[in-house]
Amino acid sequence: MATPLSNHPSQPDPSELPSKARGYWEIMRFDKPIGTWLLAAPTIWALVIASGGWPEPRLLIIFTLGIVVMRAAGCVANDLADRKLDGFVARTRQRPLVTGLLSARDAVLLLLALLGAALALVCLTNTLTLQLSFVGLFLAMIYPYMKRVTHLPQFVLGSAFSWAIPMAFAAVTNQLNPGLWWLFAGNLLWTVVYDTQYAMVDREDDLSIGIKSTAILFGHLDRRLIAVMQIGALGCFLQTGVAFGLGWPYQLSIACVAALFLWHQWLIRDREESACFRAFNQSKWIGLIILLGIVGHFWVASVSAS
Repeated sequence: MATPLSNHPSQPDPSELPSKARGYWEIMRFDKPIGTWLLAAPTIWALVIASGGWPEPRLLIIFTLGIVVMRAAGCVANDLADRKLDGFVARTRQRPLVTGLLSARDAVLLLLALLGAALALVCLTNTLTLQLSFVGLFLAMIYPYMKRVTHLPQFVLGSAFSWAIPMAFAAVTNQLNPGLWWLFAGNLLWTVVYDTQYAMVDREDDLSIGIKSTAILFGHLDRRLIAVMQIGALGCFLQTGVAFGLGWPYQLSIACVAALFLWHQWLIRDREESACFRAFNQSKWIGLIILLGIVGHFWVASVSAS
């Protein structure tokens, strides 16, 4: 088993460490924006669809800030929960709470500040959105602990990331269109797909310290079960198009996503860590492709109507 990094005499003197500001920057993952893009994707999809193609600037600003704040809050909560485990995992050994750059107290105060900012933002919307936000908060805060009690933490993460969809519809229309749950299900499955690919990178380290994940649960069936979820996600995305009458630009975007899914299957064929991480990292393009398809539909519709 790997030896965790802790505060002991062999470590650099605190005066030689980077500034505490850098620790705050890193614990919020501002140096690794991939998670922000992946959370932004379903949020912006939902805002555009619910708004008929033209989101209100005020709501766009509120949700954009909310994406940044809640992703940062989720990362801080995750690092607090895992601060005694991250030292055993090669990918996480340099996180601020492991190296001592930040204390647990620093992280708790930062988390409270971020959650306060998130609450202030959601209070600028409506009552239904505010009520839904507490479910999203619950999902985000319990996710870090799910990897200790279940092999399905990726499904909790998928639910947390997808919860922005009903919140966006509620903010725009003050109601929940039944069709949004197809988009919710598609994004949930897609999240499990890319986070399982991510977990494949840490599989050996996680096994050694008792962390659970879908990558461990699926074992040698990982590629096949990822393929099943990819197909399920595509089906849900197509049903979203049916539910909201999204035309050929959207359907074309889903075809492009299917092609990327096939490419990712090729990348992870040997379960090589760097290739699995590459597949995960490319997921940001899937979010963008679907957004372009949604925007393209409304643009074509507006041109046809003029």
